[in-house]
Formats: sequence, C-alpha cells, structure tokens
Amino acid sequence: MQELEIDKEQELKEIQRSYKQLVKIMSPRMKPGDEKRLERAFEVAAEAHKDQRRKSGIAYIFHPLEVAKIVAGEIGLGTTSVMCALLHDTVEDTELTFDDIRREFGDEVVKIIDGLTKISQISSRTESIQAENYRKILLTLSDDIRVILIKLADRLHNMRTLDTMSRKNQLKISSETIYLYAPLAHRLGLYSIKSEMEDLSMKYTEREKYKEIAGLLNTTKRGRNKFISEFIKPIQEDLEKVGLKANVFGRPKSIFSIWNKMKKKEVSFEDVYDKFAIRVIIDSPVEREKEDCWRAYSIITDQYRPSPNRLRDWLSHPKANGYESLHTTVMGSKGKWVEVQIRSKRMDEIAEKGLAAHYKYKEGASNENKNKADEIIENWLMQVREYLKSPETNPLDFIEDFKLQLYTKEIYTFTPKGELKVLPVGATALDFAYHIHTGVGDTCIGAKVNNKLVSISHVLQNGDQVEIITSKKQKPSESWLSIVTTSRAQSKIKNSLKEEKKLVAENGKEILERKLKGLKVPLTHENLQVLINYFNSQSALDLYYNFAVHKLNPQRLKELSINGQKLEIPKHDKQPIEIDEFTVFKKTKLDKNAELVIFGESSNQFPFEFAKCCNPIPGDDVVGFISINGVVKIHRTNCKNVINLMSKYGYRIIKASWTPNEASDFLMEIGINGIDELGVLNKITHIISDEMEVNMQSMSVESNNGIYEGKLKIYVKNQQQLQSLIDRLKAIEGVTGVSRIE
Repeated sequence: MQELEIDKEQELKEIQRSYKQLVKIMSPRMKPGDEKRLERAFEVAAEAHKDQRRKSGIAYIFHPLEVAKIVAGEIGLGTTSVMCALLHDTVEDTELTFDDIRREFGDEVVKIIDGLTKISQISSRTESIQAENYRKILLTLSDDIRVILIKLADRLHNMRTLDTMSRKNQLKISSETIYLYAPLAHRLGLYSIKSEMEDLSMKYTEREKYKEIAGLLNTTKRGRNKFISEFIKPIQEDLEKVGLKANVFGRPKSIFSIWNKMKKKEVSFEDVYDKFAIRVIIDSPVEREKEDCWRAYSIITDQYRPSPNRLRDWLSHPKANGYESLHTTVMGSKGKWVEVQIRSKRMDEIAEKGLAAHYKYKEGASNENKNKADEIIENWLMQVREYLKSPETNPLDFIEDFKLQLYTKEIYTFTPKGELKVLPVGATALDFAYHIHTGVGDTCIGAKVNNKLVSISHVLQNGDQVEIITSKKQKPSESWLSIVTTSRAQSKIKNSLKEEKKLVAENGKEILERKLKGLKVPLTHENLQVLINYFNSQSALDLYYNFAVHKLNPQRLKELSINGQKLEIPKHDKQPIEIDEFTVFKKTKLDKNAELVIFGESSNQFPFEFAKCCNPIPGDDVVGFISINGVVKIHRTNCKNVINLMSKYGYRIIKASWTPNEASDFLMEIGINGIDELGVLNKITHIISDEMEVNMQSMSVESNNGIYEGKLKIYVKNQQQLQSLIDRLKAIEGVTGVSRIE
C-alpha cells in the first residue's frame, strides 16, 4: 500500500513537471491573465481525468498535456487553443458537460471543444475507414481552423504512443493517419508534423521496411555527419565573410520519403542521393529577406556546382500554403548531389508551423504581406467550403477528389505584360480570366495562349503566357461552372448569375405590379407574403424571377380572394397557420406581468432565441416575441421586423431584460471604412486584439482607388464593450466610419 502511495506521489510530481514545461513553452507569448486561464484549464482537466488511465497504465492527464505541448510548441497556437487541447477529451470521456465548460471558459472554448468532440465521436464510431465520416471531419474546417490543428496534435500524440495498442488498432489508426491527417498537415504547411505522421504510419503498416531503412540510416550516420560537416564548413565561412548571419545544418530526410523515392525510382537505399538536406537559415530583416537569400545562393553555387534543372524559387512565388524558400541541388565532394534549402528565420518558422505561423506574422507585417497571408489562408478555406457545399453521391469519390486538392501542384502563368499568376494544375483560360478580375471573367469569350487562339475551356500549362479576349455582350452561364476549377472563379460566376437574376426579377416585379393594379390591389408587404406562400416561392426574388421567365402564369392571380385591398388565399387552399391568443398564452403560461430575464431564472420558463435580423447583445433595449412554436425571439426594440410584429400581434409580445452575464460572448459584425494608408489594418487589429483583447472571427477588406471598406466579425460581451471598441476604432487616423451592422 505504501509503495502505491509513493508511486502516486511520484506521478503527481511528473504531472506538475509536465505542466510547468507547458507553461515554459507558452510564457514568451502569454498576455496578462493568460497564465491564470491556462492553470484553471489544467486544474479542470486534471480533476476530470483523475481516475482515468491510458492503455499503457499511465495517468490519462499526460495525454492532453502532451497534446497541449504540441499545440503550443510545434504548431505555435495561442492560449485559447492550448486550453482547448488540455480540455479536448473532458466532455467526451468524463462527466463534464458543455455547460460546465461554458461557465468556466466561455463560448469560444466550448465551440472548439464541441468540434473536437464531434470528430472523436465520428472517428470512434466504426472499426473501418468511412469516407462519409471524413467529410464530417472536414466540415469543421469551415467553422474554426483551430479545431483541425488541435486534432492534428491529438492524432500525432496518439501515433507517438501507438505501441501500447492492439495490432488491429495500430493498423486502423495508422491507415487513417496516412489517408487523411498527413495530407491535411501537408496542406496546412505543417511539414514536420506531416513527415512524422508518415514515418510513424509506415512504422506500423510497413514494419520490416521501416526497420530496414531506419537501421541503414543509423549505420551510415557517422559517415553522413562527417560529409555534412565538411560540406557546411566553407559555406559557413563565406557567409560570415560577407556579413550574413546564418545557421547552417544538415537534416535527414524522413524514412517515408526515402522509401517513396526507392519505390518511385526503383533504386536501392544506396542509390537515393538526397537522404538529407542542408538548410541555410538566415537571420535577416523582412525587407532584406529575398536579397539575402539570393546572396547566400550565390555563395553556395560559387562553392559547389548547381544542377540547372533543380532550382526551385519559392521566394518569388510562394506555395499556396505560404511556404517560402529557395531550393537548389549542388554537386558535393565524391560526386554526391546535395539538396540545399535557403530561407530566412521567418520563412523557416512558417515552413515548420505552417498556417498557424501566419497569424503570428501578419499582425506585424506590412499591408501587402498581411493581405498575402490572409489571402493564402482564406483562399484555401474557401476552396474547402466549395467542396463541402454539395455532397457527392459517392462519398469515397468526394474524399479522393479532396485528397488530390490537398496535394495540388501549381503552375506559373503570365499576363501579356509578364505579371506572374499562380494557378492550380488543371486551371483553364476562364480560371485565369477570373484570377485577373471579376469583370474580365464575366466578359471572357476566349484567350490567346502563347499567341494561339483557344477556347475558354483550354487547360493551361506551366509557363503559358495568356491574353484574355473579352466582349461586352458576353455574360456568364451555368455551363461555366463545369469549366472552371478554382473556387474563386466558381464563386464569382455564381455571384454574377445571381446579379443577372436580380435584373431579370425587376421585369417580373413590373409585370406583377401591373397585373395587381388591374385587380385594384397594391403590392404591399402583406400581399407579397401571401403571393410568396401561394406560389410556393422561396423569396420575393424567386417570385419576381419566375413571373419574368413565364414559369408562373399571371392569370392565376385571379384565383386569390380580394378583401378590400388585401389578397387572401381561398379557404379550399392551404391556409397559413393562425395562432390565437389562447393558444399562445397556453403554450407559454403567459400573464400580463410576465417578463423574460435573459440568462436569469425565467430563462428556464420561457425558452428563447436571439433574432438574427437585429442580433441583440447585453445592454441593448430588447423585447420578446413569441413564435408559433412557443420559443421567444429576442429582438432589439428598434428592429424593423419587431416593430411590424408588435403593430399586428401585440398579445404575443413579452417584456425582456438582461441579467449580467460576463461568461457569454456574442458574435457581432461591424463595418469600417477610410483612407487606405500603410499600416492602418495593423492599427485596427492592434486595438481589437491587443488593447481591447476582443476575439475576432474574421476580417474582410476591399480597397479601391485609395479607399477601403471592411467587415469585421468579433466576439463581444455586451453593448458597452462594443461601443467602446467602435469609439476606439473611430479615433484611428485614416478611419472615416465605423458602424454596427444589423
């Protein structure tokens, strides 16, 4: 018994030591108050998992601690993400609920943990790989990218501790990892994590070959290290002579990568020439990065002869996930080819930590670099959303297609003036047109590729020079959606088709108004609603459009009853649901003095929702409107919709007020505009994130002729915080207007 107690004491010390290591990793970038939040998350997780153990027998809490370390150190996310990593298994595996987490840590943490819990439930639901489940996993990308980043950390630690699992589970988990998680890590720019996942998967799926290559690498390690030292020495000396501070070192290629080359080229281990790469990491300011990288390249190629076909310039045109580097292969001593990768410290962190590193650097970057980072991230997320919008009949086909996109290669094309345009392999002339400008895409009738006339569906090749031919008479059509491959082009075509529909709908509205005028009935809002219901239209736009294209016969208007100047659906037709005062009062047990105190005790008596039309937050004057299902919709009192409802259904209104609730965050949208000056976006994000410590979900900004307009989605606790933020933003020089978007 005493020995067991000593073991437990030792275990507690190990747990505390592990937590202190996590704090040490996080400390350089923690803000005031972060350490207390992190400590509380650790305490809650440790208490929740205190009686649980992993298959290996160790305390379960070591798993979330290790996941948190990966999130903090190897991916580089912030305090909120690290807290979520600590708590990621609590709701699924312990008695803690989302409400418990929400009370302690707020809605943002709950949202991320909810995403992680859904993924875990999906992954554990079946013994085999299910493509439909992967689709559900990918849906979380549309909500919050941090969910996938934390899940990758979770998966990596599971792979690192896979030895204790049964052989069946080793194969199942390894297969899942190589099938989806490693490609996801690749696409998010997490190359180290991707390589480790591939190696660990191979360790269990191809055990013998893994052991063989690992053994050969170990056997040749001494000779390889000697070769690397001799190769590096003259480079290091020459870099120092010209004043370039650089860290030069050799890094072995992954076992998985070596095995792939052996299979692809059908060669032995000894014949794989690039078993390692030399990295030259230059300590250089952002404004001199490219110049210094090319100087280093010149020095290296003066020492060693480069292969003319092996130069990869990702400085001038970075990869789609933001990877920047200069790669060359040079001839070393004894006739050995050596790959050399040259990049700055900033580029190296982005290469190691991928997408997450962009968030760190974009705040301090220039407008140009910041927008590039935002565009890189948002373009891919937009592409993911496009794939997820319409489910394929065969989920397996969908996933295979998506996986191809994770490893999509790029082509480099040029405008007639020589401007570089980077597009995915398979892009067409029409994709190129939309890449230039929406207006160019909408009016594209063909193109000249390398001075040869081609159709809009012509597939472009690397190095093509493309001139787009346009016509004012041209308009986008539905068939164009099958021609383009980029999500940008697809989105622009859909928007153009919608705008075209609006123009057609204007004619339909005129037709409808003329017919109603003949019946001596005005087109009021009430009459419009009757018409939408009667003709089974989705919206007023659909109703007008269908009249314009003759899908609806105006003669059917005579089938409606007319009561004064009001249209009514005949009794023999389906009647809209009527709610009388008795039904409403019975459903809600409402009395004259009833009041809904939002977040108070009466919230249990009256189930409520916040109206999306006016998006109320604590501090707003609000009122409740009882819907047909008995749920109270909370509106701002100045909301146009509720004013209309109150004028007609006064008996369905309930008084509403707020009780203080600092635990909840509300997603709000604000509009901002002003003069597009250098650094203005940095000032805006500094006030939001650093000074006001407000979480921002998204930011979209468009600039035209020196003027920018933007929309920000932020989380606030109440109206006072929102107003304070608006006032602070208005005070920025160059900002001309800030307003809450209804």
